[in-house]
Formats: sequence, structure tokens, C-alpha cells
Amino acid sequence: MTLYCATGNAGKLREFQLAGKRFGIAAVPLAGLDAISPCPEDGRTFEENAIRKALYYGAHAPGPLFADDSGLEVDALGGAPGVYSARFAGENATDAANNRLLLEKLHGVADRRARFVCVIALTQPGAPAPVTFRGSVEGEILEEPHGAGGFGYDPLFYYPPFACSFGELSADRKFDVSHRGQALAALFAHLSERDKLQFGHA
Repeated sequence: MTLYCATGNAGKLREFQLAGKRFGIAAVPLAGLDAISPCPEDGRTFEENAIRKALYYGAHAPGPLFADDSGLEVDALGGAPGVYSARFAGENATDAANNRLLLEKLHGVADRRARFVCVIALTQPGAPAPVTFRGSVEGEILEEPHGAGGFGYDPLFYYPPFACSFGELSADRKFDVSHRGQALAALFAHLSERDKLQFGHA
């Protein structure tokens, strides 16, 4: 099965394709994505943004397409940056700029509990509405970055069960527990089960 994905984020694409290999599904970037005007991400929730992106980019796809919206929720900041995670420090902000701003806002704050959240929306030709899949993982925000792996806020996100940051994990180990890994696993499990029902596979 070929499943199209709508993202210009290289880090996300790597994780999408890693998940696809595990489930025997080809996660292929939507051709010509750079030539399509970006979908407005003005939803109030991850679900709203993921659905909007799936419908918007799905109109340009020759088959089923999924889009995700994900971010970091920090308890001490009232759930911020949330849906604004990628542009926390402003439009077209770099990961480094977003991380710096997060550390500034948490300077001297004792409660550093946080979670990563990912919502994936799947749209298919003929389907009445997109289907969504959600994943989340709990952790804490470190006082300085640890590790050079991952992307986004990964070097600041401490995961207690592994006693390290997401930035210190291999791609495979991070996928096993991450918010995006959970949502992708649910998506691909849904597609696998659907195919079994459709084609009568045992």
C-alpha cells in the first residue's frame, strides 16, 4: 500500500517512513508539495489543524493521505506552546530559537512537567470524513539541551523511564515510545485491519 504524507519537515518525514517500513506501508511525500500554498494552521486544537491539513492536501493526492499536527504542552505555561510549538518564537522560527524561548519562560520554574502530543488525520477518496489518531508521551523540560539527535524540542524533553532526553535516543528507540510513534502505529494498524476486512485476509 502507498500512503501519501503532507509534510515539509525532514524530521517528521524520517519518522513517517520509519513507521511505514515497520508496517509494510510506503509512506511517500506528496509530490509538488512545495508548489502548493501552505495550509492555514489556525485551528485551536491539534485535531482541528490535522484535519484541515489532511483535507487541504488530500485534494492534491492520487490516493489516501495523512497529515499530522503535533507539539509540546508545558503545564507551567498553561499548555503552551501547544499548537504554536513550531512558531513559538515567531513565524519561521528555528528549533534553536524555540528552545531558547522555552528555557527563558521556564527560568526558575520548579514544575517542569510537559508532554508531546501528536494527532494524525487520514483522508481517503470517497471517505465521508477524515479519521484521526492521537498519541502523547509525558516527560519534563530540562534546564539545558541534552543530545544532538531528534529535532524540535527533543533535546529539552526528558523521558523518565529511559532517564535521558529524546535528543539522546536513537530513532528506533524514540519511535517506540514517542507521541508520533503512537499515532503512526494506530494509523497503520487501522489500515492493516481495514485491508484484512476488505480483502478477507486472515
